[in-house]
Amino acid sequence: MTKILIVDDHAVVRTGLMMLLDANPNVEVIGEAAEGNEAIQKSLDLKPDVVLMDLSMPQGKDGLSATTELKKLLPETNILILTMHDDEEYLFRVIQAGASGYILKSAPHEELLNAIKCVASGSAYLYPSAIRTLMEEYLEKVKQGENFDTFDLLSDREKEVLTWVAKGYANKDIGVQLNISVKTVETHKSKVMEKLNLRTRPELVKYALKKGLLHFE
Repeated sequence: MTKILIVDDHAVVRTGLMMLLDANPNVEVIGEAAEGNEAIQKSLDLKPDVVLMDLSMPQGKDGLSATTELKKLLPETNILILTMHDDEEYLFRVIQAGASGYILKSAPHEELLNAIKCVASGSAYLYPSAIRTLMEEYLEKVKQGENFDTFDLLSDREKEVLTWVAKGYANKDIGVQLNISVKTVETHKSKVMEKLNLRTRPELVKYALKKGLLHFE
């Protein structure tokens, strides 16, 4: 059962989403919020698996700022951005903020449910035109002779975990250093390996050395 927190400044939208999701036996709506600050507090209290976050909320903290802060406080919580903005500027900012997915409010109900399932399992979800936008951006960089640096895809916390792992620290010790649980360390480590397409610790150490993350006296 996937626990969902719905965040949207329009009550009618929250009600509609609740009705849709309550009809699905695999998900449970455990709360709702009308703006970012409330979303953060509700997430800390309820610990949802997925936060369905509206991007534009004029009152209080907006969805982008809330996503950035929430990922620092609850890195294991997956955030799916639900928005009306089909704009590449928003897409890249959402990815940078740490969201696990980005879907349009105009998407079919089946696509929304699939997106929730994807991010709940730890995978990323982007609607088709967003994938095309990212591919075009990547191909343009390749065309211009630029190197696409996957390091930029890592969150600040993931970069910290990468550094400690490369230094040879065990997950338990990393948790103590960063004041997070062993499970959270393991989650970050898995995401780092996936994003950087690395499979072993030696590969990770080599990557960290290349990036200048390790300094020896």
